Amino acid sequence: MRVMLLSLLLSLLLNCLLLGVPAHAEPPRLMLATGYHGHLALADYLVSEKLDGVRGRWDGQALWTRGGARIDAPAWFTRGWPTQPLDGELWLGRGRFDAASALVRAGNADDPAWHDLHFMLFDLPADAGPFEARVARMQALVKASGNAQLRLVEQRRIDNVAALDAQFARVVAAGGEGLMLHRRDAHYLVGRSDALLKYKPYDDAEARVVAHLGGKGKYAGLLGALLVQLPDGRSFRIGSGFTDAQRAAPPPLGAWVTYRYNGLTSKGLPRFARFLHVRDEPPPPDPQR
Repeated sequence: MRVMLLSLLLSLLLNCLLLGVPAHAEPPRLMLATGYHGHLALADYLVSEKLDGVRGRWDGQALWTRGGARIDAPAWFTRGWPTQPLDGELWLGRGRFDAASALVRAGNADDPAWHDLHFMLFDLPADAGPFEARVARMQALVKASGNAQLRLVEQRRIDNVAALDAQFARVVAAGGEGLMLHRRDAHYLVGRSDALLKYKPYDDAEARVVAHLGGKGKYAGLLGALLVQLPDGRSFRIGSGFTDAQRAAPPPLGAWVTYRYNGLTSKGLPRFARFLHVRDEPPPPDPQR
């Protein structure tokens, strides 16, 4: 039995080496957005919808999550994709983050839901040109791929605040998350960048579950709130945003969750924190330029 197990392990290792693609790697080095707070020369930016999908990085031969886990997509899903790195969002549609996340995490290439998933391309990490030029190159790459699963996120010019706010309101009313603003002359820079802005009706972030706090009244015997811990060690409670099923079977201790909030308290803690969903992997380090 020991010989058979050793043989199996060696076989798996050999297959990984032959494929040249490990199951996990260091998190991809990505460009990350900061918050939009107005007072911009909007003519200097291109605007797109912020998609609520799974951030993905194509390295030319495999797909990876933001946390560095390999995504086992069907071969046909990436057929014809370029050999240069792509940055985008694996997206099923507005309001379908949980379904997209579950599909990507399961790694079942035979699941028919893959046909509804698209890689929404929004940047070229290895391209040294300014963003506006990268958009033109992305258009050419998508067209050349001949693969309907690879799509370009629409980028548009919006020159005044009234038009930007109107577009934001339309997207949010239709179930979208908000908008992204990318400076036209910006180069791809790893880490948080003020050249890439997110315009949302609320902020969101991640925290780790450290305790389950019991409910009262109609929630007696169920979850009342999660006690969560921020990366800097401070703790606070999240008591809303849960379904009845989630209160009966709350996220396990140690899990990372995403929550939404509206600004910070005088102590610097999230105000009006509301549970959104469980993260499938810990958030990667937030690199700074």
